[in-house]
This record gives sequence, structure tokens and C-alpha cells, in this order.
Amino acid sequence: QLTPSSLLRIGQLSNVDLNEDIPELETELPRQHPNEIPHNEKLLSLKYESLDYDNSENQLFLEEERRINHTAFRTVEIKRWVICAMIGILTGLVACFIDIVVENLAGLKYRVVKDNIDKFTEKGGLSFSLLLWATLNASVVMVGSLIVAFIEPVAAGSGIPQIKCYLNGVKIPHVVRLKTLVIKVCGVILSVVGGLAVGKEGPMIHSGAVIAAGISQGRSTSLKRDFKIFEYFRRDTEKRDFVSAGAAAGVSAAFGAPVGGVLFSLEEGASFWNQFLTWRIFFASMISTFTLNSVLSVYHGNAWDLSSPGLINFGRFDNEKMGYTIQEIPIFIFMGVVGGILGALFNALNYWLTMFRIRYIHRPCLQVVEAMLVAAVTATVGFVMIYCSRDCQPIQGSTVAYPLQLFCADGEYNSMATAFFNTPEKSVVSLFHDPPGSYNPMTLGMFTLMYFFLACWTYGLTVSAGVFIPSLLIGAAWGRLFGISLSYLTNASIWADPGKYALMGAAAQLGGIVRMTLSLTVIMMEATGNVTYGFPIMLVLMTAKIVGDYFVEGLYDMHIQLQSVPFLHWEAPVTSHSLTAREVMSTPVTCLRRIERVGTVVDILSDTSSNHNGFPVVESNPDATQVGWRQLGVCRVPRGLSPLQVFVERANLSLVQRRLKLKDFRDAYPRFPPIQSIHVSQDERECMIDLSEFMNPSPYTVPQEASLPRVFKLFRALGLRHLVVVDNRNEVVGMVTRKDLARYRLGKEGLEELSLAQT
Repeated sequence: QLTPSSLLRIGQLSNVDLNEDIPELETELPRQHPNEIPHNEKLLSLKYESLDYDNSENQLFLEEERRINHTAFRTVEIKRWVICAMIGILTGLVACFIDIVVENLAGLKYRVVKDNIDKFTEKGGLSFSLLLWATLNASVVMVGSLIVAFIEPVAAGSGIPQIKCYLNGVKIPHVVRLKTLVIKVCGVILSVVGGLAVGKEGPMIHSGAVIAAGISQGRSTSLKRDFKIFEYFRRDTEKRDFVSAGAAAGVSAAFGAPVGGVLFSLEEGASFWNQFLTWRIFFASMISTFTLNSVLSVYHGNAWDLSSPGLINFGRFDNEKMGYTIQEIPIFIFMGVVGGILGALFNALNYWLTMFRIRYIHRPCLQVVEAMLVAAVTATVGFVMIYCSRDCQPIQGSTVAYPLQLFCADGEYNSMATAFFNTPEKSVVSLFHDPPGSYNPMTLGMFTLMYFFLACWTYGLTVSAGVFIPSLLIGAAWGRLFGISLSYLTNASIWADPGKYALMGAAAQLGGIVRMTLSLTVIMMEATGNVTYGFPIMLVLMTAKIVGDYFVEGLYDMHIQLQSVPFLHWEAPVTSHSLTAREVMSTPVTCLRRIERVGTVVDILSDTSSNHNGFPVVESNPDATQVGWRQLGVCRVPRGLSPLQVFVERANLSLVQRRLKLKDFRDAYPRFPPIQSIHVSQDERECMIDLSEFMNPSPYTVPQEASLPRVFKLFRALGLRHLVVVDNRNEVVGMVTRKDLARYRLGKEGLEELSLAQT
């Protein structure tokens, strides 16, 4: 257990490594300066609880399951499909809302700024236009950042790391609340309209997950309303399955890629999977794309033409002019290497930046100021780049939404403005599809450089925003530049179209940053509507992942690690066979007897030093030759609701003898009352309570000689919260929880053990 002083010492150590101004820091630290929070990535936080993905088969559970007949099970199955359809429809509608509002607000902003620039270009005094643009951006982002920082900090960022943790079995507070959804949707609209280097696709995944969690529970804790429907699904296992469907529906609405959504949920999210689930999730994804498609088609005025399946549509790539030849494959692989290196650089820069933010910018007001600063700088950089660019293109035949003339001749527009003076989604599409010659190589080079640093600085701000679109935009820009340079070098017509290189560059850059392989290949194929590129995209993504992983982890995994979350990967660390359950487990274990004094139970539950809420129930060995306690089962306390409350309720109901039902636990899920809220009188403390109906009589146990990979496999595959370790006489010797397993991970020097901290 770490004391605050040793925590501070760890922070000091890592500070000395990271900062040059050592003497100054050392004088500051002993006074425990509140301006700085010591943070070290080699810590594992104790504040995260584990979710219980394994049903506790106690008497109450078994009685209820035996009462349910075959037709009732059929009804439950039908309800599952209904919930999935509702998840799809609502996620699609939320996506439409975001899209329509962003389009109108951003359109309004760009029109105002464009008219202003056109006016001042003739009269002189363009600095006013710059001021207007920067002020508009900063004020919009200020509102977006205020609501996130002060109302719901969990809504910051894309939300993908949080949903990954939730599906992995970690309880992240407030992650699937209705309040989080409202703040997320408003925040993402404001940050995209505010012109930050962000996309609205990542947050759709989080929004889908929140919608799923809300619908499947048939109640809202934020609104304090219980609709008394879907009560059967009020437990962690069921909720998890629906949340993975919601995440898939979110991907599907964002990219118009239902299969990609299912694979995303499988690859990035769900730690536990079955065949029925796949089909239901695919159904939710399809419904979500279809809803978005129909609503947007009606909105755009062509009701019968379903042509906008996702929030971002890369447009159609024609096969005739866009085929690829066998000799281009090495070039694509080389692009993958470049993407991997650039992605690793992006992640490394973002890592140091996030460490700095955790330490120094932890006050909400500072976070808002930083977001405003980034918004103003983004506008200024865009303006200066457009102002200095002399890259003029003829307006005729071009599809630019807001052509800025500036110092170009009449009938021409500034091509740097198509990249900066637009929402990032539109810029990506124009980089993919504008005819050869639309961009000057110098323009693309400068744009890539500036946007790379802007996107890196923006990710991790206290605003709701995704990293998908900025990554695609950076990659499309350098990919197009690469294509143009190739056609200069070879003068051949097969390299003629820079659009396909822009596509490969976009895939390489995004793969290098987030390290997704399977789902990203399919998402890119579905979003471009072209299967021809399946093979090159796969090669590019594989190369980018292999190269990037050599240097640094993927962006999402890195942020999970920086938050000190006890995340369990697919496999135990490869070199951990030498460790056994005896070395890993927590000891000593607090045990209860089958018939226990109420006072003892109260004291044990009120004790904050016991980190895990599972207590083995034991009885003394009847065999007189052996001294010891034989395990009967595990009594799990669902984060506060305890046999005690039950006992107190019974004491009050002593006239009407009512047996407890599982429904009582479900009505309290997911926020169980804390033990402090239950008052037990002195006489009641002396009463005895029988724990046999609450304990799980058949818990999973492992012998203390079992190796760490074996324990890990059992724990992770079954989604356990506690795993009891027994000796050869079946006596409890220890308990393995998530933190005991997540502590060990592979570092640069081999297997390393993380310290546990209360922060």
C-alpha cells in the first residue's frame, strides 16, 4: 500500500527524469505544491472497481431461473431483438442530429468569415478578419469545453478508451449515463463548429454505448425515472452485451459501415463474445445505418435516394481509372512504414503532452483556457497559411463549398483554403477526389506539417472530439503529396491519380495512430464502396501496425495506461510462466462464517481498507485431525447492497415475514446504497444472519500452484471479479482480483510489476 509521501516520491522521481529545471522543482516539491499533481505511468489505480460478468448462482438466482418456463425465455429473446432495433434507431437519429446541426452552424460561421474576408481584401485591414475568425472559434470552443470540464469530465475525448475499459470489465464512473450522452453530443457539435482539428466520428461510438446502456436497463438514473421495462437485463452481463451492440451501431452510423462496426466491437471492445451476439449486433448496426440514411435523404430533399449511409462518406472510387498494378504493392508497403513511423511520433508527442496535462492542467478553469487557446491558434495558423499561399486554381468545374479568392485573380480560388477553411470531413473527401493538379505540392507539404501538430495538441483537450478524421486528413494530405511526387518521377500514366495514394496514406496514418487492423480495413472498404482496394489497404494497415508497435503503443491503449486503469489484455505477459497464484494473490482474505453475527458483517463491510467486495464463506472442518476452515462459497457484495440491508428490512417487516427476491437487488442496480446509510442498533448487532441464500455455493477456485497465465486465462475468459485460491485441503489461502493480474506487464526490460496507488 502506498503512503502519500511515497507517492510524492514517485512523482518526484519521474519529474527529475522528465524536466531539465531540476533544482527549481526540488525546492517546490517538499511544500507539496497544489499546482502540480505527481503522476507516474507505472502505477495502477485502486479507485476503479471491477464489473461482474459472471452470474452469481446463489439460491435467489437459481430459484428465479427455475421459475422461468420456455415461453418466458422466448419473450426474453424477443425483447433482446427489440432492444437492439431501438439502439440502432436512436443511434442513427443522434448521428443525424449531430450532422445536421454541425452542417448548419459551421456553414453559417464560414459564410460570415468569408464575407468578411472578401470585404477586407479589397479595402485592406485583413487583421480584422483574423480577429473575427479566432474569436468565433475560441468562443464556441469555450462553451464546449465549459460544459465538459464543469458538468461531466468523462465526456472529454473520443470516449473509445473508456468504452474499451467498460467492455473489458472495469467500472468507469459515469461512463454510460444519460448526462454524459447529452454533454457528449453538445460538446462534439461545439468542438467541430469551433474549427478544432477534430472529427465527430469517435464520440458516436461512446454515444451509441450510452444509448444502449440506457435502453437495455429500462430506466434512467440521471432522470431518476424507472419505466419498469426490461428488468430482466439489470445485471452487468446483459448490460455489457448491449453496450457492445451500441458501440457497433455508433461506428456504423459514423462511417456507414455495419460490418466494420461489428468487427470494431469484436476487435477493440468486447472481451467476451458468442455467436448469437454477433447476429444481434449486426442487426443493430444495419438498423443504425439505415435510419441515418433515410433521415438524411429526406433532409437533403431526395427522399427515395438512400445515398448517405454514414456521417462521413468518402465518395465512390471508380474502378476504371483507379485500379492498381502488382508493381505498386511495394510502394503501398512503404507507405505503411511511413504511416507507422508518423503514427508512433504522434503518439509519443501526445504521451508527453498528456503527462504534462495530468500534472499541471488539472483544474477545470485551466483546461477551458487551454481549449480556447488551441482554438484561437488553429484559426490563426489556418489564416496565416491561407494568406501566405499563392496556390490559385480555377473555380470552374471545382466543387469547393466556400471558395476564398483573397489575392488570386478573378475566377480563381485559393487552394490552401479548401483544406483549412472547411470541416475536416469535407477536406478529406476533396483530397480523395479532386482531379490531379488541384493542389500544389508545397501547399500539401505545409498543410500536413501544421495539421499534424495541431491534431496532436488537440487530442486530449477537455472537449468531446475524435481522432479518426484528423488522422485520415493528415494521411490523405501526405498520401496525395506522395502520389504527385511519384507522377513527377515516373511520367507514367498508371501513377496518374493521386486520389488512390491519398486513400492509402489516410489508411496508413490512421492505422499508425490507433493500431486497428481488421475493423479498419473493412471500414475503409465500406466507406469507399470499393472491394478492389481490400488487399492494399490490409497490407498498409498491417505494416503500419507492425512498425508502430515497435516504437510505442496505440493511442487508445496509451491513454488507458496513463489513467492507471487495471486493463486486462487478451493474453498474460509471455514471460510470466514462472509466477504462480501464490505469488500473485492478495492475502490475508477476510472470511465470513455461514451463520455470522450481524455486528461482524457490519464491521467488515464498513472497513474501507478491504479493496475487494468478495468474502469467502467458510466453516470449520468437521474432521478433528485437521485444523482449518473449509470453503463453502463466496458471498459477493454488489458494491454496497448487502445481506445487512436485507436483515434490517426483515427486522422492520418482522410482522409480515417476506422472503427476499432477486428483484430487490435488480431494483437497486446499478447504484446500490452504501453501507453507511444503513442503521443497525446495538441489539440487532447481536443477532445472527444466515448467508447461505446470498453466497455463491460453486465459486471458481484455483490451486495455489497454478501458473499466472492459467489463472489469467480463467479470470479473463469468464469475466470474473474474484477468484479464490485454495490449498490442497480446499482451505482458502488468498484471493485473486483484477488488480493482482493487471499489475504484471511487459516493459522494455521484460516483466515488470506496477505499484498500486489510491489516486
